[in-house]
Amino acid sequence: MPAPTFPANAHRYDPYRTFKFQIVINGQTVAGLTKMGALKRTTEAVKWRSAGDPSYQRVMPGGSSFEAVALEQGLTHDPIFEEWANAVNNVRDGDAGMSLVNYRRDVVINVLNLQGVPAISYQLRRAWVSEFQALPEFDANNMNTVGIQTITLQHEGFVRDEAVTEPSET
Repeated sequence: MPAPTFPANAHRYDPYRTFKFQIVINGQTVAGLTKMGALKRTTEAVKWRSAGDPSYQRVMPGGSSFEAVALEQGLTHDPIFEEWANAVNNVRDGDAGMSLVNYRRDVVINVLNLQGVPAISYQLRRAWVSEFQALPEFDANNMNTVGIQTITLQHEGFVRDEAVTEPSET
């Protein structure tokens, strides 16, 4: 029987917090990122009965689907959301043509420990922008809000990057 393996931090019992994360699109870290929706996969349950045994149903997995992911960014001069949204539906040129080369991108999601070191990493595969909010609703009576830009990403799944291992914490 093989010896049990323990993580790099066998003393760590606390889960990672959700406020320390990083999104990388085309090798560029997104500036001013404030929020990201959950990564979620749903697999359809297919029910069937065996002809010789009609007393109960059996269930087996069917097709899987992946929920869209929303990213929120505080208003900055970082043009990454707008450039990507324009690659999907180019309204600037007036023809609403799509850039077939650049509209799908891989996105890296890094969960950081409290020291800012990546502890867990996932990659969204072949993501594209299905919704873009360039500016939020403005309210001159509310001085305590931050302007937020939002994109919604459709994607073809996510995979964990096994090369990112648990960092040693002291």
